[in-house]
Amino acid sequence: MQNLKRFSRNYGAVLGALILALIVAMAILAPVLFPGNPWNSVGPPMLPPFEESAFPLGTDMLGRDIATGIAHGAKVSLLIGVISTLVAVLIGVGIGAVAGFHGGRIDDLLMRFTEFFQIIPAFAMAVVLVAIFSPSLVSITLAIAAVSWPSVARLVRAEFLSLREREFVKAAVVIGQKPSRIILTQILPNAVSPIIVTASLMVATAILTESALSFLGLGDRNMMSWGFMIGAARTMLREAWWMSFFPGIAILLAVLSINLIGEGINDVMNPHLRGRRH
Repeated sequence: MQNLKRFSRNYGAVLGALILALIVAMAILAPVLFPGNPWNSVGPPMLPPFEESAFPLGTDMLGRDIATGIAHGAKVSLLIGVISTLVAVLIGVGIGAVAGFHGGRIDDLLMRFTEFFQIIPAFAMAVVLVAIFSPSLVSITLAIAAVSWPSVARLVRAEFLSLREREFVKAAVVIGQKPSRIILTQILPNAVSPIIVTASLMVATAILTESALSFLGLGDRNMMSWGFMIGAARTMLREAWWMSFFPGIAILLAVLSINLIGEGINDVMNPHLRGRRH
């Protein structure tokens, strides 16, 4: 309850939560608010926004409703952002926990493996992975997860290296608890705070990465997404600015809201910030 009050005092975080709640609601209610297939041509091509009430954000060069595309695309962007982050966190926590707890050769081996993924530019690797396995919702999600987990692994390793020297961990070792139990019940709960903060910010990065992949034509051709809408409109910037403007605003608001929430969570869970402010 105290954490909720602290979060509510961060007006930026509250604003971000409200914006994200609206985007989530739009994604859930898209079939109700905008029934029909977002790929269908439903009006005159390249209709400017606010000229007809049926198409408040206008239409694209094929007569597809921009508002419908944005509403249905929200589900794809949020789904990929959340699932890819969960997969990346699971991989990163597993590798970082084992490396940080055991140390020695195991730590060296796992960190060299982690560094292999870090020396290659993340977006370039994501492009290659999606291209190899053909663009689909699954391949995009896994590709983003594959380039996102190293930062989590290094963070968790650092936390475990610090926490394994604490008295409660040494006491657990003395009474004969298994390493797996010590990791899951003693150390990991105390390392959750920075993991949650990092994960919240990774969702925003994943949404941007998915949008960039779709912009390059590496999105799922069966799913409407914000990045695809911008990519399809890149040759029409002068003739129909609204085709890329409104999907771009949607990406901006989603990423901004998640970053604001991440800062709010960091304010709540970071004891160093708490100490400086009080």
